[in-house]
Amino acid sequence: MSERPNGLTYAQAGVSIDAGAELVERIKPLAKSTRRSGSEPALGGFGALFDLKAAGYDDPLLVTTTDGVGTKLKVAIETGRHGTVGIDLVGMCVNDLLAQGAEPLMFLDYYATGKLDVEAAAAVVAGIAEGCRQANCALVGGETAEMPGMYSEGDYDMAGFCVGAVDRDKVLPRLADQKAGDVLIGLGSSGPHSNGYSLIRRIVERSGVTWDAPAPFDSGRSLADVLLEPTRIYVRSVLPHLKAGRVKGLAHITGGGLVENPPRAVAEGLVARFDDDAWALPPVFAWLQEAGGVAEAEMRRTFNCGVGLMLIVDPHDVADVLEGLVRDNEDAFVIGELSPA
Repeated sequence: MSERPNGLTYAQAGVSIDAGAELVERIKPLAKSTRRSGSEPALGGFGALFDLKAAGYDDPLLVTTTDGVGTKLKVAIETGRHGTVGIDLVGMCVNDLLAQGAEPLMFLDYYATGKLDVEAAAAVVAGIAEGCRQANCALVGGETAEMPGMYSEGDYDMAGFCVGAVDRDKVLPRLADQKAGDVLIGLGSSGPHSNGYSLIRRIVERSGVTWDAPAPFDSGRSLADVLLEPTRIYVRSVLPHLKAGRVKGLAHITGGGLVENPPRAVAEGLVARFDDDAWALPPVFAWLQEAGGVAEAEMRRTFNCGVGLMLIVDPHDVADVLEGLVRDNEDAFVIGELSPA
């Protein structure tokens, strides 16, 4: 092809192919660190293969999830702290898989920005790789999109996609097996996880507390550190109980909070009744409620209020499940029971 005088280049239009290539090279070792049985992460191809038989499945169903991090990203961008939002991205997807009884197997990400900042993007992907290691899930690929004019300077957005598998007889929720008197077990959250941050950011703005100032409820940490605490990933502690058939239903407490998520795991004719005295509202939520003047009902339908996951368990299995979860370093506690609707 002949050269053209005064011809434009892709770089002059705002897209750097070289920066994209540099990022791929930077993140190849991160993907390799997430290798697990059934996968061989190798970035650069057009797709990824996964061997279900090598992962130990005989009659599996595939389960897929997708999610993002929402406006928690704005906190990361405004504070220049990009290292943990990748964990959030993985957590929001893999915890959803647990609600179907599924084991996370492979993860892909989509990262979009106006101008690629290799350092920031590499920090984000390092967090994604860490989340995948926590979930024993292979990071098998992704896409980086540099789109000038679509995003303000420094802004980026991302989405995650996860594929998991579950044996046909272990799919959740097991609605036919649920009955009144089944016990609800809560697993403590690490904070707001990745939900409600548009409200959180408005409350912080109203409070006048800066991101780098000590948190009003935790003088040993900055407000940004507390609110960027990554989503807790429950895969390693919960999966053994799913595979053993000890869980009849599971709700990931995300957007919609304790109001909208539990019913998705509960059989018709039953309702999740919570014991409001079973756990104390963690300090971060108590401060958000007070500083924002947020009504109790709004808190429960916006935030997880300290409960990141809800399990439905037969009364005979409660002791074993609680013992196993605590042994795996979960803050696990009974939060109520199923009752007739």
